[in-house]
Amino acid sequence: MPPRLRVFYSLLTGAMLLIPAVALYSELSKRSDIWWTPATNQLPLAESGDRVEIYVRGRPLGMLLEQGHLAITDSAGPHVLGAQDIAVRLNNWDRVRIQRLPLLLMYSAVLGAGVVALVLVATGRLAYREERAPVAG
Repeated sequence: MPPRLRVFYSLLTGAMLLIPAVALYSELSKRSDIWWTPATNQLPLAESGDRVEIYVRGRPLGMLLEQGHLAITDSAGPHVLGAQDIAVRLNNWDRVRIQRLPLLLMYSAVLGAGVVALVLVATGRLAYREERAPVAG
């Protein structure tokens, strides 16, 4: 392959590598602390039971609330807590991370294949060789 074509295809391959590289970088550089349930959408304790269990001295929080064993003291005095007084915010980072995995793997595979293509083109390993007539022996 002539040097001019090798440089051209190397630059073209390098430019095309920027697409998955930038996409991969932007996915990996996202903040991981933004996946909490918004403060305005806190879940009641009963609705969050499939994702979180809270224990106080070895006893489930829901049972303690039902039995009236928990109280809070403020300037007006002690108040017994009920289930409606407890809300939970969940961190959904684990679910988001699993959903992002196939996309990240695809970007990584495309980037790896592009780097291999760039190396092959830049080093001239993909040089075209004309077919030769079989040698009669």
